[in-house]
Amino acid sequence: MDISERIGRRLHELRAAAGLSLDALAQKSGVSRSNISLIERGQSSPTAVVLDKLSSALGVSVASLFEVGEAPAAPSPLARVAEQPVWRDPASGYVRRNVSPPGASPLQLVDVIFPAGQRVAFETSARDADIHQLIWMIDGVMDIGHGAERWQLQAGDCLAVQLDAPITFHNPGAQPARYLVALTGARS
Repeated sequence: MDISERIGRRLHELRAAAGLSLDALAQKSGVSRSNISLIERGQSSPTAVVLDKLSSALGVSVASLFEVGEAPAAPSPLARVAEQPVWRDPASGYVRRNVSPPGASPLQLVDVIFPAGQRVAFETSARDADIHQLIWMIDGVMDIGHGAERWQLQAGDCLAVQLDAPITFHNPGAQPARYLVALTGARS
């Protein structure tokens, strides 16, 4: 299954579990009904901003959209690199890899490679669930805004924020940046 199909299947599962129609999710997220339908059918590769709007409306993290279905009764504690879903944002080109084994831990890890000069602004704010994230810079530089606050992170720096305000990611450098995001409270 390719990544668009995986996202589509998971979006449909989460929408159904929340008891939302396409129209209701469209209204709650600000994403058009037709776009949601295309995503659910695996016929559209949504941008990071669209995924954030949908996950916010569903009360989950973006990372949760990359998992597939119910975790098995005894989830594996191991996620081999070849099995970790990788997705590229069609708008900015940033690449995210969900590192965590599905359903094995309340902590989600996401490895991100962010192209030089690119910016992504997530305009959503508070979610139904309290989702906290740590952003640990591995290489490069990132400017991160959370609400009215701004920080510049360099290799080795770590920032803790709650997903309760708009957040922006910008790589002002001339080289790609790499960072790890650790999320808690994000599983549904």
